[in-house]
Amino acid sequence: MTRHGLPPLSDESARRVSEADVAWLTTLRPNGSPHTTPVWFVFDGGVLSVATAARNAKVRNLRGDPRVSVAIDGSAAAPLVAQGSAALVAVGEASAETVAAFAAKYDGWDIRDASVDGERVLVTIRVERWLLTG
Repeated sequence: MTRHGLPPLSDESARRVSEADVAWLTTLRPNGSPHTTPVWFVFDGGVLSVATAARNAKVRNLRGDPRVSVAIDGSAAAPLVAQGSAALVAVGEASAETVAAFAAKYDGWDIRDASVDGERVLVTIRVERWLLTG
């Protein structure tokens, strides 16, 4: 078991999750219909972190229902799909390690910079179940 109580991903699957540039995050609208968007993310064991503008629909959806699904890697031969629950955190409260991980992965991107999309939040997704592990 991992430190988050999940069976561990294989080394290859964990590498693919960590190295993937984009994930597809599905949240639930108030009427229960899915809302899926591509997101930048970082992965630390059983937690996926997504930085996004506070004004986005995914944030409004998560305020009403924290359940999510995340698809990583569009390869039909070996997809990675997780289910979990999300929490919203002000980016100012993000750990230095998380801020640094986004900057390292996405060409120096500072998730705290509100100059482009306005106020930002960090969505932390605790993976509760891997549906497909590649």
